[in-house]
Amino acid sequence: MRIVIKIGTSTLAYKTGLLNIRRVEEICKVISDLKNAGHEIVLVSSGAIGLGLGKLHIQSRPDDIPTKQAAAAVGQCELMSIYEEYFGVYNHTVAQILITGAFAELEDYGKNLDNTLSRLLSLGAIPIVNENDTVTTDEIVIGDNDTLGAIIANKVEADMLILLSDIDGLYTGDPHKDENATRIEVVEEITDEIRLLAKDRSSVLGTGGMITKIRAAEMVTPRGIEMVVANGNNPAVLYDIVNGGGVCTRFKKGTIR
Repeated sequence: MRIVIKIGTSTLAYKTGLLNIRRVEEICKVISDLKNAGHEIVLVSSGAIGLGLGKLHIQSRPDDIPTKQAAAAVGQCELMSIYEEYFGVYNHTVAQILITGAFAELEDYGKNLDNTLSRLLSLGAIPIVNENDTVTTDEIVIGDNDTLGAIIANKVEADMLILLSDIDGLYTGDPHKDENATRIEVVEEITDEIRLLAKDRSSVLGTGGMITKIRAAEMVTPRGIEMVVANGNNPAVLYDIVNGGGVCTRFKKGTIR
């Protein structure tokens, strides 16, 4: 399969904002193993701003855009260095792609992006995509790499989009507050009821939340791409997801109304 995996900040970092080294190592190991099994992988990775803040010894997340952009510039170097080191252990080559979401839909820019992604996959590399936080402000404000994951999944005509976050999937209520909330294993249709379940439900560290994941599903499922929301705390769940199982919520192809 051709799989796009989006990794959120809450998966990559501790609540302190510093890198969760053991988890990142495990993510790279599992993805490398999936590639060895014959799957093509594109990684959409958050985390540049958080890593940059740590490198710059800034203790709290700043409110001003220039500081966030400066942190992104520093953190993106660190992030790619980490991925290159950990994937390199398993003899896999990574490639950095920084894009501006709005430009991705422009004809010439989008075509160049399509060609680059396609060629990298054919060469066996792992494209690692992030919004270009250093020169754009939209993503910094919205914090929405779920949408970026959906854009990339559509562009590479993926079979599956997997969104790894800090929650096991879509629940009937807020599992942090409602002990009776249950996980929805399969979403056959994206209805107003499903949208309501996701409203105002944000992850602990990330700023996108569940509503952006529903929007991502609305972007990819009509294009024949299955989307999965799962908890990135256990990277091995990727094995089960690819094989049709796992603790997650699956949004079936064409599931929108």
